[in-house]
Amino acid sequence: MSEREAIESTIQLYFDSMYESSKDMVDEAFHPSAKITGIFAGEFHEMSRDEFGDFVGSQEPSPREDGLTLKTEILSVEVAGITAAARVRDEYLGFIFLDTLSLVKVDDKWVIYNKLFHIESEG
Repeated sequence: MSEREAIESTIQLYFDSMYESSKDMVDEAFHPSAKITGIFAGEFHEMSRDEFGDFVGSQEPSPREDGLTLKTEILSVEVAGITAAARVRDEYLGFIFLDTLSLVKVDDKWVIYNKLFHIESEG
């Protein structure tokens, strides 16, 4: 598997975590020190990986259980050694998000270290 394919696999795990409302998948996709940051409802929000995982896990029924279609797109991936940056778009909880993800390769595995989110529109 190429580095890009490995990164895309981690990003897909992140997408799947939201689709299945899985805290365990969030924990696997994100570094333990990761931050999730952006503006929501006009206010600055910053979450730890655990806070984000708890939020994702609390969405019941999950989008998958609700029969919703997973709408995601990887727009770009740039790799520089053991670091990478990706721009992705996803629809989640009625919003269309444009995320900028910073990834790092730790113990031969790519994980998301930082997620900056921007809400493009309500879905």
